[in-house]
Formats: sequence, structure tokens, C-alpha cells
Amino acid sequence: MSRNWKRLAADYGPMLAIWVVLVLLFGALSDNFLTTRTLANIAGQVPALAVIACGMTFVLIIAGIDLSVGSVLALSGSVLCVSMGVLPLPVAILLAILTGGLAGLFNGAVSVFLKIPSFIVSLGTLKIAFGLAMLVTSSETVTVGLKLEPFVDRFLGVPVSFWVALGVVLGGQFILTRTVFGRYLIAIGTNDEAVRLAGVPTASKKIAVFVFCGLLTGLASVLFAARLGGMNADAGNGLELAAIAAVVIGGTSLMGGRGSVVNSFVGVLIILTLDAGLAQIGAREFLKHLITGVVIIVAVTLDALRGDLLASLQRRFQPKTSSSQ
Repeated sequence: MSRNWKRLAADYGPMLAIWVVLVLLFGALSDNFLTTRTLANIAGQVPALAVIACGMTFVLIIAGIDLSVGSVLALSGSVLCVSMGVLPLPVAILLAILTGGLAGLFNGAVSVFLKIPSFIVSLGTLKIAFGLAMLVTSSETVTVGLKLEPFVDRFLGVPVSFWVALGVVLGGQFILTRTVFGRYLIAIGTNDEAVRLAGVPTASKKIAVFVFCGLLTGLASVLFAARLGGMNADAGNGLELAAIAAVVIGGTSLMGGRGSVVNSFVGVLIILTLDAGLAQIGAREFLKHLITGVVIIVAVTLDALRGDLLASLQRRFQPKTSSSQ
């Protein structure tokens, strides 16, 4: 048991410690930060971003990227809001989720079968989804009234949508660490060619990851629309960068092969806490962007240095291990 606790502390302790330090720091700098209103505001922003970050973690683990999630969220949310006027709520929600899944299927299929980098494909999908969202909403904001109210109702003091997001995060972590599929994804991100030569159908698994990310983006659009009470084509603007930043800060490698959904969730908390804390202390908008950018660069640099250190240690000790055998 003690060994398991030590492993959990090593895996998640550093990220949680950084978040706690940020909370205490801003709590000391601002009298209004550690208040119910501020913490509730942060908790309200967590669900949609955390769900997207979960899907993005899987995509980055296979050395891909999806820049379209912000616009796909806007498109899925627009489909949700418009269809709610003519379809039962469960059907409208399912339609929104499937819209995200179709976008993910397009990204994955084009990237895998046409050998086009996912960066380029998803950049094109970003513009397509944005245009379709404008078409669906007629370039206006579509409101949902109280139909999505159950998602913003509170359970144990926080919105139900937060618990939905937490369930997605825990489910994603289970898939990644406790299933054969998750192990294959890590292997694909580490050495795609070796996994393919071993007889594993890597193409289908890569496409499945993009579909998974798209489905989660569709779910995130439901949580997002519930919080804001509506949707428009610009609603997801910048969410793709925030999700990537949270995942990278959480320690997922941009080169693939390593990542943690739970740490990505903590990365979301760090991003949102940093944003709220800087606003509380009166930081100007340009300074907030500068500081967030520096945090991302530091996180990526530390990740690269950690990778170099591990590689150096492996080169140093591998000969001794081989000779002993």
C-alpha cells in the first residue's frame, strides 16, 4: 500500500503542489480570491475545458494534435441549441456529441489515410467548423433557456457539469493506464513504426483517438452551452490553445508516448486559477497573456530537459545492464 501511495505522490504530487501554491499565492495577494464567488466561477469554467483536455491528451500521446476543437465545440453547441427547438433534449444532446465525433473522424481519416499532418488537417477543419457554425446559427447567438438547467444545478456545492467532467477524466485515465488500448496508444506515440511491424493496426487506433477527442468535444459543447445559456460561432475561440496549454503543463509530451489525463485536469485548474488570480490582482490583459505564455514555455522546456535526462541515464546504465546479463 505504501508503495502505491508513493507512486501516486510521484505521479500527481508535483502538479497538485503547483496548483496549491498558486491558490495560496493569489489568496495572499487578493482578499477576494479565496471566496465562494471566485472559486465557484473557476469551478464553472472547468467542465468544458477539462473534457476537451481529456481528448487532447489522447491525441498528443499518439504524437498528433487537434487545433479544431474550439470551432468544433461551437459547431456542436450550435447544432444542440438549434435542434433543441424541434427535437427532444436527449436526442439533441446526442446529435451534438455525434457532430463532434464526425469532425474527429474527418480529422483522423484524412490525417491517417492521406498521410497529412494532423496539424494541417485540423487547421482546415477549424475553418470549416467555424463556417458551418455561422451557417447553423445565422451568425447570431442561439439561446437555450432553462432546458439545460440540470447541468448547472449544484451537487455538494459545485455544478453537476463539474462531476460529469470529473467522471470523464477518471474514465479517460482508466482507459489510458488500465486497458490494452491505452497501452497501444502510448506505444504508438513512442514508436509508431515498431508497433505497426509488430502487427498492431495502428491506423484504426489513431482514427479512434481523433473520434474520441471529437466526441468529448461534442460533450463539452453541451456543458459549455449549459453554463452560458446559449451558443454562437465565436464561443469556442481560443479553447484549443487553452486545452493544449493545460495538457502540456500537465506533462504530456508533444512528441507523444507519455501523458496523464489526471495531470491534464490539474493543468486545467492551473490555467484557470492563473487567469482568475491575475484578474483579481488587477493584472492588465497583455500581462495575463505574457505570464501564461511563459508558464507554457517553461513547462515544455522542463519536459524536454526531463526527456534528455532520462535518455542520458538510459545510455549510461544500459551497457552495465547488458554486460551483467
